[in-house]
Amino acid sequence: MEDGRVGYEIDFLSVGDSNGDAICVRYGTPELGYAVHITDGGFVDTGQRIIDHVNKYYGHGSRIENVVLSHQDSDHIAGLIPVVRHFDVGALWMNRPWLYAGELLQAFHGNYTVEGLRKAIRDAYPLLAELEEVASSKGIPIYETFAGAWIGSFLVLAPSRARYLALIPEFDRTPESYTKPVKGILGKMFEAAKKVVSFFETWGSEALQENPAPTSASNESCVVQLGLFNGKTVLLTADAGPTTLSEAADTAAAIGLLFPPSVVQVPHHGSRRNVTPAVLNRWLGNPLPEGSAIRGFAFCSVGDNKPEYPRRRVSNAFLRRGYPVYKTGNGGEWLHHHDDMPARVGFPIAPVPFTNSYEE
Repeated sequence: MEDGRVGYEIDFLSVGDSNGDAICVRYGTPELGYAVHITDGGFVDTGQRIIDHVNKYYGHGSRIENVVLSHQDSDHIAGLIPVVRHFDVGALWMNRPWLYAGELLQAFHGNYTVEGLRKAIRDAYPLLAELEEVASSKGIPIYETFAGAWIGSFLVLAPSRARYLALIPEFDRTPESYTKPVKGILGKMFEAAKKVVSFFETWGSEALQENPAPTSASNESCVVQLGLFNGKTVLLTADAGPTTLSEAADTAAAIGLLFPPSVVQVPHHGSRRNVTPAVLNRWLGNPLPEGSAIRGFAFCSVGDNKPEYPRRRVSNAFLRRGYPVYKTGNGGEWLHHHDDMPARVGFPIAPVPFTNSYEE
């Protein structure tokens, strides 16, 4: 839990052409020393970018206290494999769906044994299995990452163990189950009917929907972390959807930590399916009058070839609530720094502006 190491800096690294996450955190003081905390690793090439970044800015040969994988999608996991292979790592935090085969056997079609289901799920996630193997070969302990766990100065707010297990049968890669949604003809018709729609928003109106089309079960299994630094908080959301963000808010409220964070990660690169007005109001506060002082900063990981992200209704919604959105891209990196840490880069570009008229 929070241990008095109050200074912190957070770097959201660009991961290349497509969307993905790679977040480096260092916190501490010169007297007590510093801890390095890596969350997600982007794609394969991102791994070397993280290695170079840590060596250049945190000190060559730095030990990484904790490596956290938010969920099992490839744009988060691939780059962590070379990072864990390269550095002295204190602990790896990740959830491995095959560990729960014995508890989930009745949810799946087929004549699976527990071992057969475990192997089928593990084989479906080769990158996750490789990361496990690399850590095990180096003697790095691997821990489950469920609500209530402390990872240094970060508290895991979601998912709960029970909800994570309930989501596993719905993952795209797990074997056919009794609960997995089937897209079918209606789903195909919906996909075919999608078209570009024009929107017009003012500061006082909001196009963000309370009931958007659901994000994936894998995204809803994301680990949500809250960093605590001398009264300031940092909310890391990965690709979490509205259900997970609501569960995280419930956890934070139960222990008196539900208040606007100093820094927040925009979920899932600014997708319109991952936040709702109600969820943002719980976490960031209600919309403010135009021209009000900011409450904090929002950061969004966006691929170089993804100019449509963050979605404008999403960046508008964050800005209404006092959180200008800064996005990665063009190989750059963006830094937030606490006053107790020396500034290094600052904000190299302006935040995403409020946009009245746009197409999605």
